[in-house]
Amino acid sequence: MTFKIFRDRLLQQEGLNFLLTNRLPRVALTRFMGRFSKVRSPLVRSLSIAAFRFFADLDLRDAKKQTFDSLHDCFVRELKDGARPFDADPQVVCSPSDGIVGACGVIEGDELLQIKGMPYSLTALLGSAELAAKHQGGAYVTLRLRASMYHRFHAPGDCTVRRVTHIQGDMWNVNPIALKRVPGLYCRNERAVIETDLPSGQPLTIVPVGAILVASVRLHFLDLQLHHDYQGMQVVSCEAILSKGQEMGWFEHGSTIVVLAPKGLRLAAGIETGTEVRAGQALLEVSSSGLI
Repeated sequence: MTFKIFRDRLLQQEGLNFLLTNRLPRVALTRFMGRFSKVRSPLVRSLSIAAFRFFADLDLRDAKKQTFDSLHDCFVRELKDGARPFDADPQVVCSPSDGIVGACGVIEGDELLQIKGMPYSLTALLGSAELAAKHQGGAYVTLRLRASMYHRFHAPGDCTVRRVTHIQGDMWNVNPIALKRVPGLYCRNERAVIETDLPSGQPLTIVPVGAILVASVRLHFLDLQLHHDYQGMQVVSCEAILSKGQEMGWFEHGSTIVVLAPKGLRLAAGIETGTEVRAGQALLEVSSSGLI
């Protein structure tokens, strides 16, 4: 009886969370948050960051500065030099960001998991069957960034960015409650497909996925801001050479990054659902059958 009461209360709480974060006007709220977070009024800034600290368990000990111009300035904060060292082993692909590991594993067929029991299509996520085929037999890791986490993401290894595809979409929350209820959520949301080549020529694809209140994704190597109202080119070709650990961009709030590796790379030791990782930590490593 006690277990049943606990389960029913948990389901009620999950239902309320889903209602509050997904049944509201998601796009309008996201636009508002994008503007509000940049307000530089000292009073608004101080109250916003104080609320952020209280509700999101914000830890700024690693931040390069402790005084911020706005809530946005706090969200996209830089860290002290050396706060996120990247594993220098060339056989290792590092985590591009801080995050909590969601679904992860081997890419078999065209199906990935957004959460246990909830599959989605890799081709639909990427918008390209050709690109999806390049990752067959490889590995994938989904990283969910909490709002309080470090929001910048970095090159997971030495690589060359060949193409960025911006796919406009919705702004569903990407928390576990929504992932259990919304089929193909990552394929519905706003996202950028960043295609890179490793030094061996093998593809490594990074997909930052937007979510409610995530106003935009900033890509430094293109000097480009991608957001729901972006009207520029959907596909941007480039040849941006990045070194491991070099900053690629930032989310304006928390969200998700899907990392897709080619055959020959496997999950690094300790990477499993629920693991909390930091940018620079080993995420993938060369298997006995493949070399970078």
